[in-house]
Amino acid sequence: MKKELLMASALVSTLGAASVANAVTATMSGSHHVGQEFESPDSGSDTNNTINQSGFSVALSETTDGGTTISSSFMLQNESGGIDNDTSIKLTFSDGSALELLNAGNASGTHDVSIPGAGGEQGMAGTTTANAPSGIDFATPSTTFGVEWHSAADFMVDGLKVSASYSGDSGVAKAATARADSSFGVGATYVTTAGDSTITIGAGLADSTTNTSGTQLTADAGGMHIGVTAVTGDLTIGVGYGDGDTIADDGTTAALANTQVDGSVVKAGIKYVSGDITLNIGAVSGEAKDSDTTGTAGTTDDSFDSVGASVSYAVASGVTATLGYTNVDIQDEGASTTDGGSAWYVGASMSF
Repeated sequence: MKKELLMASALVSTLGAASVANAVTATMSGSHHVGQEFESPDSGSDTNNTINQSGFSVALSETTDGGTTISSSFMLQNESGGIDNDTSIKLTFSDGSALELLNAGNASGTHDVSIPGAGGEQGMAGTTTANAPSGIDFATPSTTFGVEWHSAADFMVDGLKVSASYSGDSGVAKAATARADSSFGVGATYVTTAGDSTITIGAGLADSTTNTSGTQLTADAGGMHIGVTAVTGDLTIGVGYGDGDTIADDGTTAALANTQVDGSVVKAGIKYVSGDITLNIGAVSGEAKDSDTTGTAGTTDDSFDSVGASVSYAVASGVTATLGYTNVDIQDEGASTTDGGSAWYVGASMSF
């Protein structure tokens, strides 16, 4: 209760400094994707799906007389339905530093460098109990009851930005499925130049405690990641690595419902822009050993390996046509699963 009162007091006192206004400033953006996907699984029949995805975002902000900008946002989406408004209230101060309150996330994930990868909406739709990760920031847990601080640009040295976050118990009752009880995260991004190239390095570290009404887990979610991109003219090259522990719900038994996963992943990609044409090539290789809540570890690795490429063409302002291909291989406890395969996508996106 003490933590809840302290956060509520900080929020109210900060927002109370704002001038009374009739309405905040709102900006809108959105996108609409239409296309066709063709899947060829490793076993079973080929399928094809019509892709129709839309999103509409609203960003809200206003600046107080003291120079602090208060902002938040929400998004309407049709691919998963409903409204997505699990965003924080962000306070950006006159010196360029910022503080996010509630739904702040984990600072480690904030500094996840974007590695080029295949564009398009292709992917295999199968389900599996293989738990190898596919993203370098897979171990960045948090609760909704959190704060995150961001430094101003050029923190201590030119090109450096850092963040730190903490989230506490959200007050939700314990349940059979384990969830994050509290977490912390730190992260940094450093941008510099080397000859004609702009180099971006991002890294993060996270840890947490878990909460469950069943058998307490022997490992908590958390880990690290580091990524580097180099931009030289129209060419971008990136590589990233992540390592850590997560919790998966495999659900087949009470113990496996809270599967503990010790995994790592490497991700690499290239992007090249030539006029209105953009070429993307990306690869992911993840592996993990998973265990039940008693700590009985698997003897062989789960793995996830993916290679993809895409070509995009800017048809007109805000309109892009994309042809993409991805091939996925998934192994569960060292054996190939039926959830891998290849997929093509052809379609167009419109954004504003």
